[in-house]
Amino acid sequence: MSNTDFQSPTIDPNEVADRRDDDDLFVLDVRNEDDYEEWHIDGSYNLPIYDQLLDGEFDGLEESLDELPEDKEIVVVCVAGVTSSDAAGFLADRGYDAKSMDNGMNGWGKVHVTYELSDLDGVTQIVRPGTGCVSYLVADGDEGVVVDPSLYTDEYGSVAAEHDVEIVAAVDTHAHADHISGAPLLADELDVPYYLHPDDSGELDDYTPIEDSDAIDVGERELSVKHTPGHTPGSVSFEFGEALLSGDTLFIQSVGRPDLEGSAETEVREAASDLFESLERLADLPDDTVVLPGHFDDEDVRPLATTLGDLEMDNELFGMDDREQFVDTIVEGLSDEPANYNQIKAINWGQEPLTDDATDLELGPNNCAAN
Repeated sequence: MSNTDFQSPTIDPNEVADRRDDDDLFVLDVRNEDDYEEWHIDGSYNLPIYDQLLDGEFDGLEESLDELPEDKEIVVVCVAGVTSSDAAGFLADRGYDAKSMDNGMNGWGKVHVTYELSDLDGVTQIVRPGTGCVSYLVADGDEGVVVDPSLYTDEYGSVAAEHDVEIVAAVDTHAHADHISGAPLLADELDVPYYLHPDDSGELDDYTPIEDSDAIDVGERELSVKHTPGHTPGSVSFEFGEALLSGDTLFIQSVGRPDLEGSAETEVREAASDLFESLERLADLPDDTVVLPGHFDDEDVRPLATTLGDLEMDNELFGMDDREQFVDTIVEGLSDEPANYNQIKAINWGQEPLTDDATDLELGPNNCAAN
């Protein structure tokens, strides 16, 4: 059966993100199985008929109708929203409440979701569920600083406006390997400083260096710098009151991988040893310090936050006391490297220009954790 004239309504990826806990929403991903396994919306259902749909064939979809709920709203997802539109139109013609997600997974990668940290004054968490990246607005009075922003700088202007604060600086916890930093762009747009540790500056010239024990003013408060190398040589974490913005040094379920600067085993082991020392330093902070990481493995915890005391019990790597055991566990458990990470780092280091199609490099799974 072949027909490519089906029309369907669409749904914005942001609405899909807002309704991730809605039991009446059924997300149907029609991409090929390999693409789905690599990167998908949590809780979605895969029906691998993408190639058939490209050829205008709907037999596979028709044969699978009994796998789809008739009493739920169906959101069909593909790569860019084209084949999903055909599939959703086919389903709508058969009585299903079906819509196509605008721009497919390309659109999903651009979604930003904001969470307020009710127990932490002045901290707003901004999550990209499609990439696993997390950034922050920390604020006091009418001033705010953005930490680890994405390229979509308008998102941060909107969040700042909602909180009635002026962005006075942009900061990176490190030179990112999984996504292109928006901090230099945001700083340039607003004519404010861009802060980065010099060990992660590459060939960048237009930045303000930060070192261990420095402080960045935020209203009447300070964002205090802790140099925590390991994931990268210039990785830093920030203390802001009772909050610890740990970047890619410490996650909820893991720690930052140490192999993206040098892949030789001796280099990885040396970086892992540095990471061990950095984690020990963080462990000296009060147990009730609230850890706010730069990535998530899943979103069961929303907002993404826990205490250092809980991490010492629940995070196996953070709880290790033996350096050699820690290094061995890191080396043996490394997962696949982030997609396109060498080119992404080259852009963040100022070694390659930022082009219009650069955002495509960061679409895909996040693999910055050590295991």
